[in-house]
Amino acid sequence: MTKTPEDLPDDPAALKAIILAQREENARLTVQVGTWEALVDALKTRIAWLEKQKFGRSSEKIHHEIDQLQLALEDLEVAMAAAGRLPKDDEPAAPPSGQTTEQRRRGAPRISPNAERERVVFDPGERCPKCGGELRLIGEDVAEIVEYVKAKLRVLELARQKKSCRVCGTIVQPAAPTRPIDRGIAGAGLLAHILVSKFDDHLPLYRQAEIFARLGIDIPRSTMIDWCGAAIETVRPVADLIKTDIMTGDRLHGDDTPIQVLDPGRRKIDPGLRAVKEGRIWVYVRDDRPWAGESPPAAAYWFSPDRKGEHPQGYLRDFRGILQADAYGGFQKLYEPGPDGAPRIREAACWAHLRRDFHDVWKATGSPLAKAALDLIGRLYDVEREITGTTAENRRDIRQSRSMPVVEDFRAWCDAHLAQIPGKGDLAKAIRYALRRWHAFTLFLDDGHVAIDNNPAERAIRPISIGRKNYLFAGSDAGGENLADIMTIIETAKLNGVEPEAYLTDLLGRIKDHKINRLDVLLPWNWSPLTQAETKAA
Repeated sequence: MTKTPEDLPDDPAALKAIILAQREENARLTVQVGTWEALVDALKTRIAWLEKQKFGRSSEKIHHEIDQLQLALEDLEVAMAAAGRLPKDDEPAAPPSGQTTEQRRRGAPRISPNAERERVVFDPGERCPKCGGELRLIGEDVAEIVEYVKAKLRVLELARQKKSCRVCGTIVQPAAPTRPIDRGIAGAGLLAHILVSKFDDHLPLYRQAEIFARLGIDIPRSTMIDWCGAAIETVRPVADLIKTDIMTGDRLHGDDTPIQVLDPGRRKIDPGLRAVKEGRIWVYVRDDRPWAGESPPAAAYWFSPDRKGEHPQGYLRDFRGILQADAYGGFQKLYEPGPDGAPRIREAACWAHLRRDFHDVWKATGSPLAKAALDLIGRLYDVEREITGTTAENRRDIRQSRSMPVVEDFRAWCDAHLAQIPGKGDLAKAIRYALRRWHAFTLFLDDGHVAIDNNPAERAIRPISIGRKNYLFAGSDAGGENLADIMTIIETAKLNGVEPEAYLTDLLGRIKDHKINRLDVLLPWNWSPLTQAETKAA
């Protein structure tokens, strides 16, 4: 509580004591705030360092640690903001001492030009408050405030009126509109919100139920589960079409990740077993944007109950071209020569994966040899940063002139040092990994359409890793298949710059009345929302 002058004592000695106490408190708070700032700087430095470690042994663990540190950093920054120690929106943030990496952006939010706007006018009136004369407009000062409009649920009463003819007695009534879920009460917008919240924002259904309860509607979790399954079944034809389309290309990125699936049947066989088995989510990505290709980007996901090679071999049975993936043994059969002596699928290796192996050795041991390998590979990435977005022909020409000499130096380095280091060490394993797949590692030099690494697939598989705890499925593998199909739609929409909730809302509202032979119009890269006139006509 702030004291007024009247509350202060008149005794000089007492006033001196108050001043000294305040000085001590200020000193204590200054030390405390300094500690906060030092901790914030340390967290930012740690996060920046982790974000550079794209080639660590377990990228998923690194991403998890980054997420946890970001949460801690946010809490500290909120506390500092409350104390008035953070820059205002229009003030630049000073970088931490000794840190040159780019900091998280501060300042005013970036607002989409499509954001809804409401103009509020403050009018001083028609008459001068001083003399009563008539006022005329000479200008205005405009400022912006970003406001949040609370989400709301509304109930649409669909009243189909019956009318009878006064002449012949015929009874006429409009047909009932098609619903996204047969006999379901959920509208397309509600279903789309639930799906995107669960599968893209990783918000479990029980937490969504709590949010809906605050909005005035009690939706049992079991009901939302049924809605999710039925909604995914409704849009599955679009997911299937994306998967078919993606296999018509001649270049793909591939990756996979484990996922836990509830299987109560395991305990019936052996009561000592956990009622959980490990399934697999596979992703194949088409992304021609780095070389300005015309094919739209897309990501197709599949679920399998295990990691047997028969699964990717089945998914890729109609694909012909280049597959960029890791060294998973199940892919090897795909690279075998066909009857004409040429393989149906050629392998492209991932330099980021190779760099990860050398980085692990350097991080663990400080090996100068591993550091030398990292430096050579880093020079390849310096070239790649310059040619991203240019034509395939330009990429090939620059790689031939600038990257090929570096690759040749790297090969000579591998040959020279392999015999000089312990054969069972991790460094030797990394070198042998490169030499055994040398043709796959050098394919990008001869073809500007080929990427240097498999990062597009690793980015596409990351949402599965982030939401892993949100994907425990009961009883069967159907939940994993549902996850794969809805992620195919959501991630492909995002790759094409389409807001997934708006897209799913429109898709769920239209697909049942849409001609099955014209589903390609609803693909994310072809989609455009219905106009108000089209919606009314439909």
